[in-house]
Amino acid sequence: MVGERRVAVIDPGPNVPEHVRALALALESASEVRVVLTHGHSDHAAAARPLAEIVDAEVLGPDLADVDRILSDGDIVETDRGALRAVHTPGHTPEHLCFHWLSTRALFAGDLLLGEGDTTWVAEYKGCMADYLGSLRLLRDMELDVIYPAHGPPLEDPGDAITRFEAHKRVRIRQVEEALKVLPGAEVDALLDHVYGDTVPHALRPAAVRSLGALVDYVRDTGHS
Repeated sequence: MVGERRVAVIDPGPNVPEHVRALALALESASEVRVVLTHGHSDHAAAARPLAEIVDAEVLGPDLADVDRILSDGDIVETDRGALRAVHTPGHTPEHLCFHWLSTRALFAGDLLLGEGDTTWVAEYKGCMADYLGSLRLLRDMELDVIYPAHGPPLEDPGDAITRFEAHKRVRIRQVEEALKVLPGAEVDALLDHVYGDTVPHALRPAAVRSLGALVDYVRDTGHS
């Protein structure tokens, strides 16, 4: 939540009744509330409409079915603690937005970066990997002191975090390039063991195949191999 009387609630989370009630209680002293979404995944957005109905709020965000007002790159959401500027950062999803809290040099990053580790889910749609790397480059050009991801603790060294997440993808891209040199016409399933070895648990193989497919598409589309 950003603000005290004029408040933006960013990604209110899943539609769990006790969670929604707790959010509404925390907003009792607010005179104006906007619910603001980074993207449409249910762990971020499902509580938006139930909360909005309780506190009489407008839902703002990217072009999603249940949004009252669509935000585009550069649009501003005002609060009594300063403005939030929407930044279109596709990759995790095509519609993904981050929000730059201008007065504090902070960024609410949604799922573009996580608070722990060095990777996030990038396999949602065709072209997602190129979009993701472009979004990281965009963040690198911003003047940021802290990044607030939706999952995990704040990233107090934004430059290091961006470098870490990009480096992870670049390593995987190089691994795919090498695999395609050995098996140039192979399907993604056949490349999985070549790239990941035996490190992927059986239950996670479907997700790993999708993630690897995004990397393979990127390499083939950009002519890296």
